[in-house]
Amino acid sequence: MSDLYYDVSGAGPVLLILPGGAGHPMGLEPLTERLAQRFTVVVHDPLGLAHGRLGQPVADQRVEEWSERAHRVLDAVLPAGESAYVLGTSAGGVVALDLAARRPGRLRHVVAHEPPCVTALPDGEHQRALFGQVYDAYRTAGPQAAGALLSAVLTGAPTGEVPGGRPLSPAEEAGSPMALFLAHVLRPFTSYAPPAGPARVPLTLAAGADSAGQLLHRTAALLAERCGGEFAEFPGGHIGVVERPEAFADRLAEVLGAPAR
Repeated sequence: MSDLYYDVSGAGPVLLILPGGAGHPMGLEPLTERLAQRFTVVVHDPLGLAHGRLGQPVADQRVEEWSERAHRVLDAVLPAGESAYVLGTSAGGVVALDLAARRPGRLRHVVAHEPPCVTALPDGEHQRALFGQVYDAYRTAGPQAAGALLSAVLTGAPTGEVPGGRPLSPAEEAGSPMALFLAHVLRPFTSYAPPAGPARVPLTLAAGADSAGQLLHRTAALLAERCGGEFAEFPGGHIGVVERPEAFADRLAEVLGAPAR
């Protein structure tokens, strides 16, 4: 059985979307509907969570494995000799950076929106340790407690007292995309360091306008400098793809230089 899971809509140049979290494309429909007016939109679901695999056990994930699957998706959908645009957001932005570094041959322009590659920061080890605390909170008190701490880490708010809770059972964890993200994606993806030096494809590091002054806004700005890419602000915050999907889609088309609808 193939381990590639993706959905295709629209017409035009291929745009591969790499979702955040555990890769479940929940909430992306308004964004993809808007983008499908300009692009052939291919939404990757790396773990197949929206394709019947939610509820099955998941191991700790690796950025390189997700980007290799994304590369195979491009091979499956791209006509010979053509290249694709890529949008990765949050954890998907980390995958987009790895894809650009290791598999640039079929990429036309990569946009990585708020990738949590915090080890690149001057205080990267401290930030990485904070994400470790989020993981520990998940294991000891469950996803609600971990989510509250994660929000504080991302926004720079005081962490305060972590809300109480209980650990999830293996079955409960397997059935929750958020829990799978906290358990198996958060630590390896926030530990990923993209290669330094000029990008081998056109690259834009993006951050939400509402994230100004926050952790992942400065991470994106630093990565743009480190990787020789452009920096662009997008509508909304860290989850601008869901908060302001139509404005986000239009801004993406502008950054990519796509033709008008």
